[in-house]
Amino acid sequence: MHFLDQAKIFVRSGSGGPGAVSFRREKFIEYGGPDGGNGGKGGDIIFEAVAGLNTLIDFRYTQHFRAPRGHGGSGSNRTGAGGDDLVIKVPVGTQVLADDEERTLLADLTKVGERVVFLRGGDGGRGNASYKTSTNRAPRQHGTGWPSDEAWVWLRLKLLADAGLVGLPNAGKSTFINQVTNAQAKVGEYAFTTTRPQLGVVRHKQREFVVADIPGLIAGAAEGAGIGDRFLGHIERCQVLLHLVDANDADVAESYRVVRDELENYGGGLLDKKVIVALNKIDTLDEELIAALSAELEEASGSPVIPISGASGVGVDWVLDQLLEAIGPEAAKVSADDEGEDAIEWSPL
Repeated sequence: MHFLDQAKIFVRSGSGGPGAVSFRREKFIEYGGPDGGNGGKGGDIIFEAVAGLNTLIDFRYTQHFRAPRGHGGSGSNRTGAGGDDLVIKVPVGTQVLADDEERTLLADLTKVGERVVFLRGGDGGRGNASYKTSTNRAPRQHGTGWPSDEAWVWLRLKLLADAGLVGLPNAGKSTFINQVTNAQAKVGEYAFTTTRPQLGVVRHKQREFVVADIPGLIAGAAEGAGIGDRFLGHIERCQVLLHLVDANDADVAESYRVVRDELENYGGGLLDKKVIVALNKIDTLDEELIAALSAELEEASGSPVIPISGASGVGVDWVLDQLLEAIGPEAAKVSADDEGEDAIEWSPL
C-alpha cells in the first residue's frame, strides 16, 4: 500500500427536499383544506477517525463526495425522508484544512471514533399546510428546500506517535527502530533508504509507546533539498525527539547543528520539545574515540549524550529508559497476558 499524507477533495452536503402542495380530497368532506407535508433534510458531510487506516491513498482515486438530498414532502401531511448522512472515514491524526493560502485548520481528528459534522445538510422546504392561516385557507405556496453547502478542502495526515527519530541520512534511525520494535524498515548503505514515515510499537519495562521514523534531513531541507522537510509534520505531535548522530561522521557537532537548524526553519514547535541525543554506531569505534566524540557532541548540544549501537543493541535500553521517562504516564502499560506476545506493528506502507 502506498503512503499518502495529503489529499484534496470536494465535499457537498445534501440540499433539503421541497415541500408539497396538496389538498385533502375525501368523499363527504367539503373544503378539506391543504395537507402538503414538509420536505426532508439533506444529508450531512461527516468526517470520522477510524482505526486501521494509516494513509490517505484512497482519496487519490475518490475525490468527490456528495451527500444525498432530502426527499420531497407529499399529501396527507407526510414529511419527506431525510437524506442519509455521508460519513467519510479518515485515519486518526487527520486534519481538515481550508483550500486557501493560509490553509486554515477546520478540524483535527486525534482519537478513534471522533466525529465532526463538517457540512450540514439543508433543511427541507415547508409544505403548503404550514402556510394555512385564518385568512389564507387554501395556500398554494411551498418551500423548495434550503440549498446544500460545498467546499474544496485539504486532508493532511499527521501520524500519532509518542517519540520521533530525527537525524541525517544514514544516522541509523531505521536500524534503531528495527532493533526496538517489530517494524521492518528498509536499511541500506546509501542515503535516503527511508522515503516515507515508519511507525513501530516499543515494549519496554511493562510499558509500550509508539516511535516514528521519518526520512533523514540534510542542509537546505527547508528549501526542498533531499526529500525536504514535509515529513516533519508527522513528529509535531511527539512528546520527545531522539536525535541520532552517526559516530562515523567527520564532524559530529556539525551533523547535530545541521538537523537542529532544519528543525528551527520548519517551526511547528519542534525546537521546544524535549530532545535526547544519542551517538550511534559506536560498535565501530574504540572507547577512547567514543569518549572524545561524546564530549564534543555534548558541548554542541548542551545536553548529555548517550553512546549506543542500534545494530548490536549496546546502550539501547538506556535510551528507552530515557524515552519512557520523557513520555511519562502517557505510555500504556502492557498486561501480563500480552507480555509474551509480539507487538502488532503497523506502518504507512
